[in-house]
Amino acid sequence: MDPDLFLRFAQQAFEEDLGDGDHSTLSCIAATARGKAVLKVKQSAVIAGIEVAKRIFLLKDPDARFTAYVKDGDRVQSGDIAFEVESFAAVILQCERIVLNCMQRMSGIATLTREYVTLLQGADTRLLDTRKTTPNFRLLEKEAVRIGGALNHRFGLYDMIMLKDNHIDFCGSIVTAIDRAWRYVQEKKPSLSIEVETRSMQEVADVVRHGPQKVKRIMLDNFSPQQLTEALSYINSHAPSGTFETEASGGITKENIREYANTGVDFISVGALIHQAQSIDLSLKASLFNHPI
Repeated sequence: MDPDLFLRFAQQAFEEDLGDGDHSTLSCIAATARGKAVLKVKQSAVIAGIEVAKRIFLLKDPDARFTAYVKDGDRVQSGDIAFEVESFAAVILQCERIVLNCMQRMSGIATLTREYVTLLQGADTRLLDTRKTTPNFRLLEKEAVRIGGALNHRFGLYDMIMLKDNHIDFCGSIVTAIDRAWRYVQEKKPSLSIEVETRSMQEVADVVRHGPQKVKRIMLDNFSPQQLTEALSYINSHAPSGTFETEASGGITKENIREYANTGVDFISVGALIHQAQSIDLSLKASLFNHPI
């Protein structure tokens, strides 16, 4: 996880929550009061955000003592203690909601991702997330996917060219879109790879004929497992081995993901890993060490 991006995220989160001050705390708790808090798990989950929580507390108090009892990716049960933190009471209270919001959301994503990953055990197909994320929270949502055991697809519009249906329709044809993207890459940013979304066997054939040396990955969008098998057979028989990576996307659920994986497709992308995840119930329980007069 990019430390600069995380610092920017955390600063914006504090700015959003604190405004001109935590007046609830300022009104009744001495600035010198110190205490501790423990994170209690209230339902079975794959925990995610332990390192995030540590960074958030240390950002407010570099001398805070943070003790983790589990690590990101561990399975936890109701009643488990995930970590303990010792700091100023005001710091704990200022960080509480931000830490909980991050960890509850991240743990929900990691838990759902692990369910999908488990269904792919024994298959060579790898699971990807998508850009269907919450604005300004993508950094942690994608980190949670990684913690859950899947891979991150492109992070944004800047780190890969993906020619989707609207790009192709605006260009007039899939061949025109590929040619324009390839010229752009050569002139502007040679490190960018190109992925092309296909919606039919005709589009698959167009990419296979026109895409070698230009296109890295073919996305097969909303293909049934039977159609996917046909498309992969065509790709494998008309292009040298390793010419294209393949990715299935659209309509893939926990109920049918194994059937898709059995086709031999390289990747399966599932937006539901993030946008269908349910937050996990966690709580932060605090107590004071000292009570300044």
